[in-house]
Amino acid sequence: MLVIGAVGAGGTALYPVWRAANPDPAELTIRYRTQTSAKATVAKPALEIFNETKKALPLSDVSLRYYFTADGAGSYAFNCVQAEIGCSNIAGTVVAMDDATDTADHYLEIRFTDDAGTLKPSANSRGIDLQLFRTDHKEMKQSNDRSFDGEMTSFKQSKKVTAYKRGLLAWGEEPDGTTKDSEKKAPKASTAPTEVPTAPAGVVFDNFNYVGAKDPALFKHGWLVRSSKGGPGIEDTWTPDGVSFPAEEDAEGDGQVLQLRASTDGTEAGTKQASLGSSSDKFREGTYAARVLFSDKPTTGEKGDHVNQTFYTIGGKGKTYSELDNEYMPNGGWGRLGPKLDTVTWYDHETNDRVYNTTNKSLAGWHTVMITVEDDVVTYWLDGKKLFSSNGKYAPRAGMSINFNHWFIDLPFKGDRTWDMKVDWLYYNENKALSENAVDTAVKGFTDNGMNYFDTVQE
Repeated sequence: MLVIGAVGAGGTALYPVWRAANPDPAELTIRYRTQTSAKATVAKPALEIFNETKKALPLSDVSLRYYFTADGAGSYAFNCVQAEIGCSNIAGTVVAMDDATDTADHYLEIRFTDDAGTLKPSANSRGIDLQLFRTDHKEMKQSNDRSFDGEMTSFKQSKKVTAYKRGLLAWGEEPDGTTKDSEKKAPKASTAPTEVPTAPAGVVFDNFNYVGAKDPALFKHGWLVRSSKGGPGIEDTWTPDGVSFPAEEDAEGDGQVLQLRASTDGTEAGTKQASLGSSSDKFREGTYAARVLFSDKPTTGEKGDHVNQTFYTIGGKGKTYSELDNEYMPNGGWGRLGPKLDTVTWYDHETNDRVYNTTNKSLAGWHTVMITVEDDVVTYWLDGKKLFSSNGKYAPRAGMSINFNHWFIDLPFKGDRTWDMKVDWLYYNENKALSENAVDTAVKGFTDNGMNYFDTVQE
Protein backbone atom coordinates (compact mmCIF):
# COMPACT_ATOMS: atom_id res chain seq x y z
CA MET A 1 0.00 0.00 0.00
CA LEU A 2 1.33 3.44 -0.94
CA VAL A 3 0.46 6.46 1.19
CA ILE A 4 0.90 9.71 -0.78
CA GLY A 5 2.20 11.82 2.10
CA ALA A 6 2.38 12.38 5.82
CA VAL A 7 0.26 15.31 7.02
CA GLY A 8 1.36 17.87 9.59
CA ALA A 9 -0.85 19.72 12.04
CA GLY A 10 -1.77 22.30 9.39
CA GLY A 11 -2.64 19.67 6.81
CA THR A 12 0.57 20.09 4.77
CA ALA A 13 2.31 17.04 3.37
CA LEU A 14 5.70 16.69 5.06
CA TYR A 15 7.33 13.91 3.05
CA PRO A 16 6.35 10.84 0.98
CA VAL A 17 5.81 7.73 3.08
CA TRP A 18 5.54 4.12 1.99
CA ARG A 19 3.64 1.73 4.27
CA ALA A 20 4.61 -1.83 3.56
CA ALA A 21 1.93 -4.49 3.41
CA ASN A 22 4.67 -7.11 3.84
CA PRO A 23 7.51 -6.02 6.16
CA ASP A 24 10.99 -6.31 4.68
CA PRO A 25 13.34 -8.74 6.39
CA ALA A 26 15.82 -7.08 8.72
CA GLU A 27 19.13 -6.13 7.14
CA LEU A 28 20.76 -5.93 10.55
CA THR A 29 19.81 -6.38 14.18
CA ILE A 30 21.12 -4.79 17.36
CA ARG A 31 21.66 -6.51 20.67
CA TYR A 32 22.06 -4.57 23.93
CA ARG A 33 23.09 -5.11 27.52
CA THR A 34 23.99 -2.97 30.54
CA GLN A 35 25.59 -3.48 33.94
CA THR A 36 24.14 -0.40 35.68
CA SER A 37 21.06 0.33 37.75
CA ALA A 38 18.42 2.97 37.04
CA LYS A 39 20.38 5.49 39.12
CA ALA A 40 24.06 5.72 38.24
CA THR A 41 26.73 8.31 37.57
CA VAL A 42 27.42 6.72 34.20
CA ALA A 43 25.29 4.81 31.68
CA LYS A 44 27.04 1.75 30.27
CA PRO A 45 25.32 0.51 27.13
CA ALA A 46 27.07 -2.34 25.32
CA LEU A 47 25.94 -2.99 21.74
CA GLU A 48 26.38 -5.66 19.08
CA ILE A 49 25.61 -5.37 15.36
CA PHE A 50 24.52 -8.45 13.36
CA ASN A 51 24.58 -8.54 9.56
CA GLU A 52 21.40 -10.38 8.57
CA THR A 53 21.95 -10.17 4.80
CA LYS A 54 23.84 -12.33 2.33
CA LYS A 55 26.15 -9.45 1.43
CA ALA A 56 29.11 -7.93 3.22
CA LEU A 57 28.16 -4.90 5.34
CA PRO A 58 30.70 -2.07 5.71
CA LEU A 59 30.36 -0.74 9.25
CA SER A 60 31.02 2.76 7.90
CA ASP A 61 27.52 2.49 6.36
CA VAL A 62 25.99 1.98 9.82
CA SER A 63 25.07 4.43 12.57
CA LEU A 64 23.42 3.67 15.92
CA ARG A 65 21.27 5.79 18.23
CA TYR A 66 20.89 5.31 21.98
CA TYR A 67 18.02 7.47 23.32
CA PHE A 68 17.86 9.10 26.74
CA THR A 69 16.34 11.98 28.71
CA ALA A 70 18.76 14.66 29.87
CA ASP A 71 18.83 15.33 33.62
CA GLY A 72 19.36 19.02 34.37
CA ALA A 73 20.97 21.61 32.15
CA GLY A 74 24.48 20.13 32.02
CA SER A 75 26.16 18.71 28.93
CA TYR A 76 26.87 15.04 28.21
CA ALA A 77 29.91 13.17 26.95
CA PHE A 78 30.70 9.62 25.92
CA ASN A 79 33.66 7.32 25.57
CA CYS A 80 34.34 3.91 24.12
CA VAL A 81 35.79 1.56 26.73
CA GLN A 82 36.63 -1.32 24.43
CA ALA A 83 35.52 -2.87 21.15
CA GLU A 84 36.80 -5.71 19.00
CA ILE A 85 36.65 -3.37 16.01
CA GLY A 86 38.78 -0.84 17.95
CA CYS A 87 37.72 2.30 19.81
CA SER A 88 39.98 4.26 17.45
CA ASN A 89 37.45 3.46 14.70
CA ILE A 90 34.40 4.75 16.60
CA ALA A 91 33.01 8.30 16.78
CA GLY A 92 30.18 9.53 18.93
CA THR A 93 28.04 12.65 19.19
CA VAL A 94 25.34 13.62 21.70
CA VAL A 95 22.41 15.24 19.87
CA ALA A 96 19.40 17.17 21.22
CA MET A 97 16.21 15.99 19.52
CA ASP A 98 13.89 18.43 17.77
CA ASP A 99 10.82 16.40 18.76
CA ALA A 100 11.27 15.24 22.33
CA THR A 101 9.14 12.58 24.00
CA ASP A 102 8.67 11.61 27.65
CA THR A 103 11.53 9.12 27.42
CA ALA A 104 13.86 10.75 24.91
CA ASP A 105 15.03 14.29 24.30
CA HIS A 106 18.63 13.39 23.35
CA TYR A 107 20.45 10.53 21.68
CA LEU A 108 24.01 9.31 21.50
CA GLU A 109 24.84 8.62 17.87
CA ILE A 110 27.65 6.15 17.19
CA ARG A 111 29.35 6.04 13.78
CA PHE A 112 32.28 4.10 12.34
CA THR A 113 35.29 4.80 10.16
CA ASP A 114 36.27 2.71 7.14
CA ASP A 115 38.91 1.03 9.28
CA ALA A 116 36.17 -0.47 11.46
CA GLY A 117 35.95 -3.07 8.72
CA THR A 118 33.18 -5.09 7.12
CA LEU A 119 30.79 -7.62 8.60
CA LYS A 120 30.48 -10.77 6.53
CA PRO A 121 26.99 -12.27 6.08
CA SER A 122 25.63 -13.48 9.45
CA ALA A 123 28.66 -11.98 11.23
CA ASN A 124 28.59 -10.12 14.55
CA SER A 125 30.59 -7.02 15.47
CA ARG A 126 31.02 -8.37 19.02
CA GLY A 127 30.56 -6.10 22.00
CA ILE A 128 31.02 -2.35 21.70
CA ASP A 129 31.28 -1.15 25.30
CA LEU A 130 30.32 2.50 25.72
CA GLN A 131 29.91 4.99 28.54
CA LEU A 132 27.57 8.00 28.57
CA PHE A 133 27.76 10.51 31.41
CA ARG A 134 27.13 14.08 32.52
CA THR A 135 30.22 16.25 32.27
CA ASP A 136 29.49 17.51 35.80
CA HIS A 137 29.56 13.82 36.85
CA LYS A 138 26.26 14.06 38.73
CA GLU A 139 23.91 11.09 39.02
CA MET A 140 21.82 10.10 36.02
CA LYS A 141 18.21 8.94 36.25
CA GLN A 142 17.95 6.18 33.66
CA SER A 143 14.44 4.94 34.45
CA ASN A 144 12.99 7.46 31.97
CA ASP A 145 15.63 6.80 29.30
CA ARG A 146 14.06 5.09 26.30
CA SER A 147 16.99 2.84 25.41
CA PHE A 148 17.88 1.83 28.98
CA ASP A 149 16.73 -1.55 30.27
CA GLY A 150 18.27 -2.60 33.58
CA GLU A 151 16.98 -6.15 33.17
CA MET A 152 19.07 -6.74 30.06
CA THR A 153 22.30 -7.79 31.78
CA SER A 154 23.18 -10.17 28.94
CA PHE A 155 22.99 -9.41 25.23
CA LYS A 156 19.43 -9.41 23.85
CA GLN A 157 17.77 -7.80 20.88
CA SER A 158 16.58 -4.25 21.61
CA LYS A 159 14.40 -2.26 19.23
CA LYS A 160 14.73 0.81 21.44
CA VAL A 161 18.26 1.25 20.09
CA THR A 162 17.90 2.18 16.44
CA ALA A 163 20.29 1.44 13.60
CA TYR A 164 20.62 3.12 10.21
CA LYS A 165 22.20 1.97 6.98
CA ARG A 166 23.47 4.87 4.87
CA GLY A 167 21.09 7.12 6.78
CA LEU A 168 17.93 5.01 6.40
CA LEU A 169 16.29 3.34 9.40
CA ALA A 170 17.17 -0.35 9.25
CA TRP A 171 16.44 -1.57 12.79
CA GLY A 172 14.39 -0.60 15.80
CA GLU A 173 11.66 1.87 16.63
CA GLU A 174 12.27 5.59 16.87
CA PRO A 175 10.71 7.48 19.83
CA ASP A 176 7.83 8.72 17.66
CA GLY A 177 6.90 5.13 16.72
CA THR A 178 8.56 5.05 13.30
CA THR A 179 9.94 1.68 12.23
CA LYS A 180 11.62 0.59 9.00
CA ASP A 181 8.50 -1.35 7.97
CA SER A 182 5.93 1.34 8.74
CA GLU A 183 7.51 4.45 7.31
CA LYS A 184 10.40 5.16 4.95
CA LYS A 185 11.36 8.75 4.41
CA ALA A 186 12.13 9.32 0.74
CA PRO A 187 14.82 12.05 0.65
CA LYS A 188 17.78 9.82 1.45
CA ALA A 189 20.36 12.60 1.16
CA SER A 190 18.76 14.58 3.98
CA THR A 191 19.14 11.73 6.47
CA ALA A 192 22.52 10.32 5.45
CA PRO A 193 25.10 10.98 8.20
CA THR A 194 28.34 12.78 7.55
CA GLU A 195 31.13 10.33 6.77
CA VAL A 196 33.58 9.85 9.65
CA PRO A 197 37.15 10.37 8.45
CA THR A 198 39.57 7.53 9.07
CA ALA A 199 41.94 8.24 11.94
CA PRO A 200 45.29 9.20 10.34
CA ALA A 201 48.12 6.71 10.66
CA GLY A 202 50.82 7.42 13.22
CA VAL A 203 48.70 9.78 15.31
CA VAL A 204 47.36 9.82 18.88
CA PHE A 205 44.55 12.16 19.91
CA ASP A 206 42.71 12.36 23.21
CA ASN A 207 40.40 15.11 24.48
CA PHE A 208 40.05 13.47 27.89
CA ASN A 209 36.40 12.38 27.94
CA TYR A 210 36.63 10.23 31.06
CA VAL A 211 34.58 9.63 34.18
CA GLY A 212 37.48 9.73 36.66
CA ALA A 213 40.84 8.35 37.68
CA LYS A 214 39.42 4.80 37.82
CA ASP A 215 37.60 4.94 34.48
CA PRO A 216 38.40 1.65 32.68
CA ALA A 217 38.51 3.53 29.37
CA LEU A 218 41.43 5.61 30.68
CA PHE A 219 43.56 2.49 31.05
CA LYS A 220 42.28 0.84 27.88
CA HIS A 221 43.36 3.98 26.02
CA GLY A 222 46.91 3.70 27.26
CA TRP A 223 47.04 6.06 30.26
CA LEU A 224 48.39 5.39 33.75
CA VAL A 225 47.49 7.38 36.86
CA ARG A 226 50.56 7.47 39.06
CA SER A 227 50.37 6.12 42.60
CA SER A 228 53.92 4.79 42.86
CA LYS A 229 56.54 6.05 45.28
CA GLY A 230 59.53 8.25 44.52
CA GLY A 231 60.11 11.74 43.17
CA PRO A 232 60.25 14.30 41.82
CA GLY A 233 59.06 16.80 44.40
CA ILE A 234 57.85 15.59 47.78
CA GLU A 235 58.68 11.88 47.61
CA ASP A 236 56.03 9.18 47.96
CA THR A 237 53.06 11.58 47.68
CA TRP A 238 51.74 10.58 44.24
CA THR A 239 48.04 9.66 44.38
CA PRO A 240 45.06 9.26 42.01
CA ASP A 241 43.09 11.61 44.27
CA GLY A 242 44.22 14.65 42.30
CA VAL A 243 43.31 13.31 38.84
CA SER A 244 39.84 14.27 37.62
CA PHE A 245 38.00 15.25 34.43
CA PRO A 246 35.73 18.22 35.17
CA ALA A 247 33.57 20.17 32.77
CA GLU A 248 35.29 23.21 31.30
CA GLU A 249 33.46 25.88 29.33
CA ASP A 250 36.51 26.69 27.18
CA ALA A 251 37.30 23.06 26.28
CA GLU A 252 37.11 21.59 22.78
CA GLY A 253 34.54 18.96 21.91
CA ASP A 254 32.24 17.82 24.71
CA GLY A 255 33.69 20.27 27.22
CA GLN A 256 35.86 18.21 29.56
CA VAL A 257 39.48 18.54 30.60
CA LEU A 258 42.11 16.61 32.51
CA GLN A 259 42.70 18.30 35.87
CA LEU A 260 45.80 17.61 37.96
CA ARG A 261 45.45 18.91 41.52
CA ALA A 262 48.44 19.29 43.82
CA SER A 263 47.48 19.93 47.44
CA THR A 264 49.29 20.30 50.74
CA ASP A 265 49.00 21.54 54.31
CA GLY A 266 52.69 22.30 54.35
CA THR A 267 53.75 18.90 55.66
CA GLU A 268 54.98 15.84 53.80
CA ALA A 269 52.20 13.73 55.32
CA GLY A 270 49.58 16.22 54.15
CA THR A 271 50.86 16.55 50.58
CA LYS A 272 49.35 15.04 47.44
CA GLN A 273 50.84 15.27 43.94
CA ALA A 274 49.17 14.27 40.64
CA SER A 275 50.42 12.70 37.43
CA LEU A 276 49.00 11.10 34.28
CA GLY A 277 51.30 9.43 31.78
CA SER A 278 51.18 7.06 28.83
CA SER A 279 51.81 3.38 29.55
CA SER A 280 53.77 3.11 26.29
CA ASP A 281 57.17 4.59 25.46
CA LYS A 282 56.62 4.34 21.70
CA PHE A 283 56.91 8.09 21.02
CA ARG A 284 60.05 9.65 19.55
CA GLU A 285 60.13 11.86 16.43
CA GLY A 286 57.30 14.07 15.23
CA THR A 287 55.00 16.58 16.93
CA TYR A 288 53.89 16.62 20.57
CA ALA A 289 51.16 19.14 21.36
CA ALA A 290 48.81 19.86 24.24
CA ARG A 291 46.48 22.69 25.19
CA VAL A 292 47.41 23.43 28.80
CA LEU A 293 46.09 25.80 31.45
CA PHE A 294 48.88 26.99 33.75
CA SER A 295 48.01 28.52 37.12
CA ASP A 296 49.73 31.44 38.85
CA LYS A 297 47.50 31.31 41.92
CA PRO A 298 46.22 28.45 44.08
CA THR A 299 42.57 27.46 43.74
CA THR A 300 42.35 27.68 47.52
CA GLY A 301 44.75 28.88 50.18
CA GLU A 302 47.75 31.18 50.31
CA LYS A 303 49.91 31.70 47.22
CA GLY A 304 53.69 31.38 47.11
CA ASP A 305 54.31 27.64 46.64
CA HIS A 306 57.12 26.43 44.42
CA VAL A 307 54.85 24.26 42.27
CA ASN A 308 55.93 22.71 38.99
CA GLN A 309 53.34 22.25 36.22
CA THR A 310 54.83 20.00 33.55
CA PHE A 311 54.25 18.52 30.09
CA TYR A 312 57.17 16.26 29.24
CA THR A 313 58.45 13.07 27.63
CA ILE A 314 60.90 10.55 29.07
CA GLY A 315 62.35 7.17 28.10
CA GLY A 316 65.41 5.01 27.66
CA LYS A 317 68.16 4.19 30.15
CA GLY A 318 71.89 4.80 30.36
CA LYS A 319 73.25 5.60 26.91
CA THR A 320 69.74 5.89 25.45
CA TYR A 321 68.26 8.12 28.18
CA SER A 322 65.96 10.75 26.66
CA GLU A 323 63.85 13.52 28.24
CA LEU A 324 62.15 16.63 26.83
CA ASP A 325 60.62 19.01 29.39
CA ASN A 326 58.20 21.91 29.62
CA GLU A 327 58.20 23.02 33.27
CA TYR A 328 56.16 26.03 34.38
CA MET A 329 56.92 27.43 37.84
CA PRO A 330 54.71 30.43 38.71
CA ASN A 331 56.71 31.19 41.86
CA GLY A 332 60.07 29.91 40.69
CA GLY A 333 62.13 27.21 42.34
CA TRP A 334 65.65 26.00 43.08
CA GLY A 335 66.73 29.54 43.93
CA ARG A 336 65.45 31.06 40.67
CA LEU A 337 62.56 33.52 40.57
CA GLY A 338 59.30 33.03 38.71
CA PRO A 339 57.04 33.08 36.92
CA LYS A 340 59.05 31.13 34.39
CA LEU A 341 58.84 28.31 31.85
CA ASP A 342 61.92 26.10 31.51
CA THR A 343 62.22 24.16 28.24
CA VAL A 344 64.86 21.47 28.74
CA THR A 345 66.48 18.70 26.69
CA TRP A 346 68.35 16.14 28.78
CA TYR A 347 71.28 13.94 27.81
CA ASP A 348 72.16 12.47 31.23
CA HIS A 349 70.17 13.18 34.39
CA GLU A 350 72.80 11.62 36.68
CA THR A 351 75.47 14.15 35.65
CA ASN A 352 72.92 16.93 35.06
CA ASP A 353 73.96 17.09 31.39
CA ARG A 354 71.26 19.16 29.72
CA VAL A 355 70.59 22.30 27.70
CA TYR A 356 67.70 24.62 28.40
CA ASN A 357 66.03 27.96 27.84
CA THR A 358 63.94 30.01 30.27
CA THR A 359 60.93 32.14 29.33
CA ASN A 360 60.58 34.67 32.14
CA LYS A 361 56.94 35.77 32.19
CA SER A 362 53.54 34.80 33.52
CA LEU A 363 51.75 32.14 31.50
CA ALA A 364 48.58 32.02 33.58
CA GLY A 365 45.75 30.77 31.32
CA TRP A 366 45.39 28.51 28.30
CA HIS A 367 48.31 27.89 25.92
CA THR A 368 49.18 25.51 23.10
CA VAL A 369 52.46 23.90 24.16
CA MET A 370 54.42 21.99 21.51
CA ILE A 371 57.63 20.04 21.02
CA THR A 372 58.76 19.00 17.54
CA VAL A 373 61.50 16.46 16.86
CA GLU A 374 62.82 16.16 13.32
CA ASP A 375 66.25 15.08 12.04
CA ASP A 376 67.63 15.12 15.60
CA VAL A 377 66.57 18.73 16.14
CA VAL A 378 64.26 19.36 19.10
CA THR A 379 62.27 22.61 19.05
CA TYR A 380 60.01 23.96 21.78
CA TRP A 381 57.03 26.13 20.85
CA LEU A 382 54.49 28.21 22.78
CA ASP A 383 51.34 29.46 21.03
CA GLY A 384 53.06 29.08 17.67
CA LYS A 385 56.24 30.95 18.64
CA LYS A 386 59.62 29.23 18.76
CA LEU A 387 61.24 29.27 22.20
CA PHE A 388 64.34 27.11 21.90
CA SER A 389 66.06 24.38 19.87
CA SER A 390 68.59 21.68 20.73
CA ASN A 391 70.40 19.25 18.46
CA GLY A 392 73.35 16.89 18.22
CA LYS A 393 73.54 14.71 21.30
CA TYR A 394 70.65 16.69 22.81
CA ALA A 395 67.96 14.79 20.94
CA PRO A 396 65.95 11.65 21.82
CA ARG A 397 67.88 8.39 21.55
CA ALA A 398 64.94 6.14 22.48
CA GLY A 399 61.18 5.95 22.48
CA MET A 400 59.55 7.94 25.26
CA SER A 401 56.31 8.14 27.24
CA ILE A 402 54.13 11.28 27.34
CA ASN A 403 53.39 12.76 30.76
CA PHE A 404 51.62 15.54 32.64
CA ASN A 405 52.74 16.19 36.24
CA HIS A 406 51.85 18.68 38.97
CA TRP A 407 54.14 18.69 42.00
CA PHE A 408 55.78 20.69 44.79
CA ILE A 409 59.51 21.41 44.64
CA ASP A 410 59.49 22.06 48.39
CA LEU A 411 57.14 23.08 51.20
CA PRO A 412 58.03 26.64 52.27
CA PHE A 413 55.17 27.25 54.74
CA LYS A 414 52.28 25.63 56.64
CA GLY A 415 48.58 25.91 55.81
CA ASP A 416 46.09 24.24 53.46
CA ARG A 417 46.22 25.10 49.77
CA THR A 418 45.41 23.46 46.43
CA TRP A 419 46.75 24.14 42.95
CA ASP A 420 45.11 23.08 39.67
CA MET A 421 46.69 22.46 36.28
CA LYS A 422 44.41 21.54 33.35
CA VAL A 423 44.88 19.89 29.96
CA ASP A 424 42.24 20.19 27.22
CA TRP A 425 43.68 17.70 24.71
CA LEU A 426 46.79 15.77 23.71
CA TYR A 427 47.92 15.36 20.09
CA TYR A 428 50.93 13.43 18.81
CA ASN A 429 51.95 12.91 15.17
CA GLU A 430 54.96 10.70 14.49
CA ASN A 431 55.09 11.56 10.79
CA LYS A 432 56.19 15.18 10.72
CA ALA A 433 56.91 18.42 12.55
CA LEU A 434 53.74 20.52 12.31
CA SER A 435 52.86 24.16 12.89
CA GLU A 436 50.42 25.17 15.61
CA ASN A 437 47.86 26.13 12.96
CA ALA A 438 48.08 22.65 11.44
CA VAL A 439 47.63 21.06 14.87
CA ASP A 440 44.67 23.29 15.77
CA THR A 441 42.98 22.51 12.43
CA ALA A 442 43.47 18.78 12.95
CA VAL A 443 42.13 18.88 16.51
CA LYS A 444 39.03 20.83 15.49
CA GLY A 445 38.39 18.35 12.70
CA PHE A 446 38.55 15.44 15.14
CA THR A 447 36.24 16.99 17.73
CA ASP A 448 33.75 18.20 15.11
CA ASN A 449 33.43 14.59 13.94
CA GLY A 450 32.99 13.15 17.44
CA MET A 451 36.44 11.53 17.38
CA ASN A 452 37.40 12.07 21.01
CA TYR A 453 40.10 9.39 21.14
CA PHE A 454 42.21 7.31 18.78
CA ASP A 455 45.70 5.81 18.69
CA THR A 456 47.19 4.61 15.41
CA VAL A 457 50.86 4.67 16.47
CA GLN A 458 52.46 1.24 16.29
CA GLU A 459 54.52 -0.09 19.18
